[in-house]
Amino acid sequence: MADLITIHDPDDPRLHDYTGLTDVELRRRREPAEGLFIAEGEKVIRRAGEAGYGMRSMLLSAKWVDTMRDVIDEAPAPVYVVDPQLAERVTGYHVHRGALASMARKPLPAAADILTTARRVVVMESVNDHTNIGAIFRSAAALGMDAVLLSPDCADPLYRRSVKVSMGAVFSVPYARLDTWPAGLATVRESGFTLLALTPDERAKSLDEVAPHRMDRVALMLGAEGDGLSRRALAASDERVRIPMSHGVDSLNVGAAAAVAFYAVTTGRPTA
Repeated sequence: MADLITIHDPDDPRLHDYTGLTDVELRRRREPAEGLFIAEGEKVIRRAGEAGYGMRSMLLSAKWVDTMRDVIDEAPAPVYVVDPQLAERVTGYHVHRGALASMARKPLPAAADILTTARRVVVMESVNDHTNIGAIFRSAAALGMDAVLLSPDCADPLYRRSVKVSMGAVFSVPYARLDTWPAGLATVRESGFTLLALTPDERAKSLDEVAPHRMDRVALMLGAEGDGLSRRALAASDERVRIPMSHGVDSLNVGAAAAVAFYAVTTGRPTA
């Protein structure tokens, strides 16, 4: 059973994992370097634990102690109880959900390893918005994508905002980073995947025409909001595909486009 420790000093060094959560640049550097990430809210904390991530500590307001009692009883880590005002001083924002946990990261698998059993894969290039990362992971989990591959400059899926938007789906979809870009796509192709580059270009074939759900192994490539896939990424693909648009709309937000495309890629796929 975890120890319940009441803390009154926002500068207490035991709260180090939770300091400055709104400082994006600081947290981007600190969290991977220190091997941690922050799970926010009851559901996300539970899902992180169920996914096998080890807990370093929890930070709770008093009213959340009873709600999280079963987690506390199983936790091997300390639980810090603070009032909401102190939590805000430490983290930099009002913690609406009243519960935070510092979790230990796992080593990322190699891309080749997660491709071994996958058949439907998402490949992201330069997606740096944490909200979009979280939304894409949530759609990938919901619509049956098997894995996610990230270019070296994609945002961290375990950043607090990404985890929160995904509702913990980042824990349920295996992911890896490609060491080089776009050269790393060779690993995907060598594993038997057809690389489909999603683009609003009207010269691309529609998803219906390409019928990716009938393909044996598909890697759907997504680019950053606004810029889309780079020329080098497009050149490395096997086929350029698009979602037909109506009413003069030229494109969708990458998170929305991903959900539509995932449905097209997975609908009718064999279950065995």
